[in-house]
Amino acid sequence: MEISVIIPVYNRAAVVGSTLDSVLAQSHRPLQVVLVDNDSTDESRQVLEDFRQSHQSGDFSVVVMSESHHTAGAARNRGFEQATGEWVLFFDSDDQMEEDLVASYVKLIEKARSRGKALDLISARSTLVFPDGSQRKAPFHRGDLFANHILHGQLATQRYAVRREFFASTDGWNINLPRWNDWEVGLRLLLAKPHVTYMGGRSRVIINHNGADSITGTEFHSRHGEWEHVIDIMRNEVRCSQLKPKHRIRFERLLEYRRMVLAAQYEREGHPELAKPLCQQAYKTLAESYGHNRRWRWIVAPVTRRLFARIAAGKRGSARIARLLY
Repeated sequence: MEISVIIPVYNRAAVVGSTLDSVLAQSHRPLQVVLVDNDSTDESRQVLEDFRQSHQSGDFSVVVMSESHHTAGAARNRGFEQATGEWVLFFDSDDQMEEDLVASYVKLIEKARSRGKALDLISARSTLVFPDGSQRKAPFHRGDLFANHILHGQLATQRYAVRREFFASTDGWNINLPRWNDWEVGLRLLLAKPHVTYMGGRSRVIINHNGADSITGTEFHSRHGEWEHVIDIMRNEVRCSQLKPKHRIRFERLLEYRRMVLAAQYEREGHPELAKPLCQQAYKTLAESYGHNRRWRWIVAPVTRRLFARIAAGKRGSARIARLLY
């Protein structure tokens, strides 16, 4: 079974080598690697070409191409056009995969087939590495994947494999979203009702949060408006979906909670002028979804206010409460 790995690259000449080495070390073959230079201004394109020339083989195909529209989503779509594997992994240019990652995906796919079951999506564990060298396991949950993706980004770019034909049946990556594009496409994948399974055991993906060099960066206020735009898009997608009303209402509430989390981040970064109106918007929408009833007034509203204060103070763990509360 051929698997395709798609990696967009923008000005990563100094670090993409480690990512490419981790792909080369994969125990599974055949493997197709699609590398998309996103109009880099450094030596990234040459690094990619050198990798192709050095490692192209019969069971390790390397494709190098360019995409001038400067968003990761556009580069990933461009790479997907060239993907020939039955399954696809999207990956970032500064992260690493353990040598058995692809083989572990294939094992789950073949196990499901032997039982007469079809799979479309596999969610995997990952480890976050921060600039100071500290590490943390990314949240990973079996089941309730809609909620856990909204709250934790469980289908972030590196954290899943997807059947190529299933992904092609969706609208692909939104090329106009420079931020949180993987969060948005993950929601749309779930709205397409995939057959999902989970890869247990240890983490097999290393995600490097390299501070200012990462796509997200180290703060939110300088890009205010962009994050809110993604939340608005996702809320509309849920609202227009074929989900059962009770599920649609719940997921809309969780997205408003994420709006409140963003407001708390603005507050923590010293920008109350951004935090206050955003928090008020989320609070008002949540209140309306409950019809201002007793549960809202006596339970949800007071806890919501405490969650905002907790997040603004830099404390963790609020998402677990939110998943139950809303």
